Amino acid sequence: MTPKHVKYTRPDLKIIFDLVRHGSSVLDLGCGTGDLLKKLIDEKQVQGHGIEIIDDYVLACVAKGVPVVHSDLDDGLDGYPDNSFDYVILSQTIQQIRNPDATLQEMLRVGKTGIVGLLNFGYWRVRHYLAFQGEMPKSKVLPYEWYNTPNIHLSTINDFRRLCADAGYQIVKQVNVTNQKRGQFLPNLAPNSFAELAVFVLQVR
Repeated sequence: MTPKHVKYTRPDLKIIFDLVRHGSSVLDLGCGTGDLLKKLIDEKQVQGHGIEIIDDYVLACVAKGVPVVHSDLDDGLDGYPDNSFDYVILSQTIQQIRNPDATLQEMLRVGKTGIVGLLNFGYWRVRHYLAFQGEMPKSKVLPYEWYNTPNIHLSTINDFRRLCADAGYQIVKQVNVTNQKRGQFLPNLAPNSFAELAVFVLQVR
């Protein structure tokens, strides 16, 4: 159980925290300021490592005592042997990577299990906004303007599931989230339309 003093502003991070086993080894791709890794290290005693490209975020990780490498995910993970981590995490980052399929292949090479947090651009509010406002949608999870967004690959839950099927990845678990909550009826019934984001647990078949 997550300690009460651990607070999350993103529901996907709480879900990922709960999915990771105590004492496991974790690589977080695009780890940001290291908040998730810090909590995993402190509360679950994981062997945690992060990769981050933004200088200020790398410095924030270092200040927290989180092991981090300054690197671009698009350059690959050649420095890591096969199956060197129990979990490799890629949360709300895949849409910012030039070659998501290659990154998924690499994360499931170096990790026994992959955990992917995906923003769902098929969410009904996104569709409604685009259809009736005639503009690229903005929300709490999509705060950027079209001209300064880091998101270069806009995909839906169905798109991601098809990519996994084509690549031979097994979806062990899928957790659907809307309005900061999981386990709701409509997101679970029709996640491509009613889930704002989803967390996938992946393994190679």
